[in-house]
Amino acid sequence: MKKATVIISLYFFTSYLSAQTERKSDPQTNQTAQMDRDKAFEQWMKENKVPNIGLGVIKNGKLEKVKVYGESPKGSPAPDDMLFNVASVTKPVTAMVALKLVSKGKWNLDEPLANYWTDPDIAQDPRNKKLTTRIVLSHQTGFPNWRWMNADKKLNFQFDPGTKYQYSGEGLEYLRRALEKKFGKTLNELAGELIFQPLKMNDTSYIWDEKKDASRFSEGYDKDGKMYKTVKVSTANAADDLMTTVSDYSRFLISVMNGDGLSKKVFEDMKTSQVITKQGKSFGLGFEIYDLGDGNIALSHGGADQGVQTLFVIIPKTKDGIVIFTNVDDGYKSFEKLLTEYLGEYGKKVVEIETK
Repeated sequence: MKKATVIISLYFFTSYLSAQTERKSDPQTNQTAQMDRDKAFEQWMKENKVPNIGLGVIKNGKLEKVKVYGESPKGSPAPDDMLFNVASVTKPVTAMVALKLVSKGKWNLDEPLANYWTDPDIAQDPRNKKLTTRIVLSHQTGFPNWRWMNADKKLNFQFDPGTKYQYSGEGLEYLRRALEKKFGKTLNELAGELIFQPLKMNDTSYIWDEKKDASRFSEGYDKDGKMYKTVKVSTANAADDLMTTVSDYSRFLISVMNGDGLSKKVFEDMKTSQVITKQGKSFGLGFEIYDLGDGNIALSHGGADQGVQTLFVIIPKTKDGIVIFTNVDDGYKSFEKLLTEYLGEYGKKVVEIETK
C-alpha cells in the first residue's frame, strides 16, 4: 500500500551511541572505534527486528561513508552495493529529469501539461489546463495521492490546482506521461541520458532487471519478520519503486547540491518554497524544505511502502547529507538517531520540525 509521506518517528533509541565520545587519536584507533559502533548498531537492529539498513554519509560534498548493515542472505554480511526499492524517494529523481530539461530550454516549468497529455478521467474538467510542472513538483495538483483511493477508482480534482498543498503520486505520474509524449522516450530512458549515465549510477533504474537485481535485492519485511512479495515493475513509475544503491543515490544527491545540469534560476527555484506544508517546512520543486533557523535550509524526501522506509536529508550550503534505506515497515525507528548522529544540530532541527 502506498503511503503519502514518511513521518520521522518519535521513538528515542537508547543505544550506546549517545554515550560515545569522539576519540582524537591515530587512524587505527578510530577505525577500531568505528567497528565497535557498527557492531553495536547491528545489535540494536537485531533487537528491533530491522533486517537491513543502508547508510550513506556525505561530508563537504564528498561521499564519506557507505555501509549496509545486516545480513543477506541470512548468515552472510549484507553487501554495501545491496539494491533497495526506495519508494517515494523516487520522486526527486523524476523532478531532476524535468528540471534538467527546463535548464536545457527543452521544457517549461509553467507551460500547461495539457499541451502534451490529458488524462481521460479529467478531460471534461477545465481545471486540467491549470496543471503545470511547477504545480506537480510542489504537490499542488489537487489530485489524491492515488486514484485507487477514490471510491470509483478514477482520477479527480479535490480542489483547484495551485491553491494549496496535497501530496500526490498521481501528479508525478501525470508529469511522466506528458514528458514521454513530448520527447518520445520512456522516463527510464530520459533519466538514463540525463542522470544515471552521467553520474555512473549503473545500479539505478525505474525498471526491475531480473538478471541484475535478484541476487542483491533487499527483500522487504513487516514488523513481525514476514517477507513481502517482491515488486518487479516493468514500466517506470515516476513516483515510486526506483531500484538503487546507497552509493548511487548519494552521488545523485551530491549532484543535486552542486546544481549540476541546472541553470542558476532553476537551481534557486528548486530550493525556494512554493507552498507551506507546516511550520518550518515547505515544498520546493521536488524536494521538501526545512528552515534550519540560521539562514540555512535542508532539502529532504522520504518514502514508505510495504517493507520500505527511506529518507534523505541534504544541506546545500554545507554540502553535508545523509541517506537512510531500510527494508521493514517500522524502519523509521532508525531515522532520528542517525539524523542527529551524523547531521548534529541540523539533524536535531529536522527532527524537531517533524515532531512538533
